[in-house]
Parts: sequence; structure tokens; C-alpha cells
Amino acid sequence: MRLAGKSALVTGAASGFGAGIARRFAREGAKVTLMDLNETGARDVAASIGAAAVAVRGDVTSRADTEAAVARAVAHGGRLDIVVNNAGWTHRNKPLMEVTEEEFDRVYAINVKSLFHMTRTVVPSMRGQGGGSIINIGSTAGIRPRPGLSWYNSTKGAVNLLSKSLAVELAPDRIRVNCVAPVMGATGLLEAFMGLPDTPENRARFIATVPLGRLSEADDIANACLYLASDEAEFITGVVLPVDGGRTV
Repeated sequence: MRLAGKSALVTGAASGFGAGIARRFAREGAKVTLMDLNETGARDVAASIGAAAVAVRGDVTSRADTEAAVARAVAHGGRLDIVVNNAGWTHRNKPLMEVTEEEFDRVYAINVKSLFHMTRTVVPSMRGQGGGSIINIGSTAGIRPRPGLSWYNSTKGAVNLLSKSLAVELAPDRIRVNCVAPVMGATGLLEAFMGLPDTPENRARFIATVPLGRLSEADDIANACLYLASDEAEFITGVVLPVDGGRTV
């Protein structure tokens, strides 16, 4: 049980990577709080996990919702050791001049400003208990950007770099900050990322660019987060870990 006695908060946990992370953390002994706008989905995932998990409806772009989710996590777990900022969104893959201002504002609010709210909310608690672990879900898009997702790419570049900056600034407080950068996975955002219908042919076209020959899966991301959250990684901070089957090589 690599997370026995620990308490974790996972955002965007009603499906996809977030649900996989929450399930893996619970199996490893953590008490897990699932935050998502999709309250029904989050409750369903929490129910499938059992007593170790609770769900809370929350919008990561809202400071008040973030504070409420952190308070619920502390109440559920007695403290808050781990935060995984997984919630994310993308505008559809299309020429950069076709992305609207509304889409630009939304992608920055969900992918970047949410980290401002979570950091401001959780750091005082972690400082008070002598440390913690923050894991941000970045993307290979912030390492090896491709046309059609320019504004989204820039948000994930911000997440990747912000993780390193926070790691340095929060190190004296024994708060570790790391980043996991997945390659595209079979999540609800797949068609938006591709800008094409999710057909076997279109998947195959993308998979051909991944040396290990497949999309990322929830367990891949969960396993990476588990290591970074565990005491095995107590001397690891400021890392951007690509989980990409060699895509960014």
C-alpha cells in the first residue's frame, strides 16, 4: 500500500485519466476526494471505489468551489497530502485564427487559472502539516507542439513550466511539485484533439506517430502519478514526466 494513510484530491475525476488516478490511489491506501463539474459521474466513480472515496461537485475555474473541495478533502482524509490537478479542456483542433476569444478564455481558465486557485488554496494547509505533493497534468503538447492546437499547446507549456517554478519556490516548505505530460489518450477530448471523427483510420494515423504504437491509457497516467505521489519519490520535484510512448523523442 504505497499511499497508506494519505489523503488525495483529484480534479476532473468523473472520467478518463482522473477516474483512473482516483481508483489507483484508493487501491494503494489513500482516501480520495473526486472533484468534477459532472457530479453524477464523480459520485458514480466514488461509489465504485467504496468508502475510501467521496465526490464533490466543483468548477476548477472557481475559487469558491476549489476552497470547498479542499475543505471536503481535509474533512474526508483528516489532512491533504496529495493534489492532482487533472481537469483540462481543449478547443477543437483547427487553424489558430479560427479559435474564438471565448474558446481562448475558457482553455486558459480551465488549464491554467485553475492552478492559481488550487495553489493559493492548498499551499497554506500543506505548509501547516509540513509538506505535500502537487501533481499537475500537463501534456506533450507543451513539449512538442503541433499545428491546429496552438492556444491549447500554450496552456500546457504554461502548466509544464509552472510546475518547475512552483517546485523551486515551494521546496523550502517540503511541498513537491511535479508534472505528468501524457500523449493523446482515448478520453472524451480525443475528437477535439484530432479535429477529426474518432474512426479507426484516424486513430491509426495518429498512433503511427507514437513509437510504442498506441494511445495513452488511464492506467499509464495513474501509474506515473502514483510514483510521484508516493514516498518513493520524496527527492523528486520539478520534473515534467512525458508518458508518451516515445512521442516527444
